[in-house]
Amino acid sequence: MEKKRLGDICEIVTGATPKTNIKEFWDGDINWITPAELTEDTYIINESLRKITTEGVEKTGLKSFPKGTVILSSRAPIGKVAIAGCEMYCNQGFKNLVCSKQINNRFLYWYLKGHKEYLNSLGRGATFKEISKAIVENIEICLPTLEKQEKYADILEQCNGIIQIKKGQLRKLDTLVKSRFAEMFGDPIRNPKGWKVVTIGDIVTEVRYGTSKPAVEGGKYPYLRMNNLTADGHLDLNDLKYIDISDDEVEKCVVRKGDVLFNRTNSIDLVGKTAVFDLPDDMVIAGYIIRVRLNEKILPEVLSQYMNLEALKDILRSMAKGAVNQANINAQELQSIRIYVPDIELQKQFVEMKDQVDKSK
Repeated sequence: MEKKRLGDICEIVTGATPKTNIKEFWDGDINWITPAELTEDTYIINESLRKITTEGVEKTGLKSFPKGTVILSSRAPIGKVAIAGCEMYCNQGFKNLVCSKQINNRFLYWYLKGHKEYLNSLGRGATFKEISKAIVENIEICLPTLEKQEKYADILEQCNGIIQIKKGQLRKLDTLVKSRFAEMFGDPIRNPKGWKVVTIGDIVTEVRYGTSKPAVEGGKYPYLRMNNLTADGHLDLNDLKYIDISDDEVEKCVVRKGDVLFNRTNSIDLVGKTAVFDLPDDMVIAGYIIRVRLNEKILPEVLSQYMNLEALKDILRSMAKGAVNQANINAQELQSIRIYVPDIELQKQFVEMKDQVDKSK
């Protein structure tokens, strides 16, 4: 099996953003995608959320990529992958691969999807890592025959189909929990059940940032970063790093079972992700996460579920302070958020119900 540079078997195509203050460039009928539109489950993408006009294409000098192109996000974040279902344009957050006859696009899709960690290791940059066109061109890939490429892609697609069925089942269970929460406690904005309303600052005993120290190979402590919190309020340890930290510092940033984790810095769509740390062994959190410890008025699972309601996500997005590709909510702002406090026995009933649902997963 020979190795090939991606630059030798693919044409690398990137994009740009038409000026947002020129209305004639926007709201047309031409697909123009950004990395935020891709998820871990995206395979074929046929339409973009935002559309541009022919004038926007021409004045910006954009180059389209054809149907079948393998789409690869090259920053914020690195490693999201999809296949274009039609001709498209994109912003500058991609290095897309137009495949030659030497490589099957589905095979390349699965190859890149399985090498996300490697792709991230190639990233360069101080604030936000990025992989350049030259870096992508120089990636070497072991290339079997086209017949075997298609066979491997077929097998992986079958496996992915099974995984998607399981994920669908899990989503239904999460929807059940959300529905039960709304039924038991009511809408968080209207508060139809008349619960006492306080601020998050009134129900905490401690709010603390994580450490800004970098992860290290073979570190002593598991290191939770913002990508380890999912948008729907779970922990994802698939890409877990490790860190070394001194004994006199560890207590400031360690998390233990029952702590609530709040993602204070992320994209505008993901800022405010909240999850309960429900694992038996201590871990250390990174600086983009806030550790919240609660008093006896509210249970961690109730606060986490509350913060992940769509109505609260709208509030978080409205209060986030934005910068390029990121938004921030600090500890003081977090503590200013209003929250109702349901009867504690009802809270316990909700947690018991949620535990039973989690056992079904």
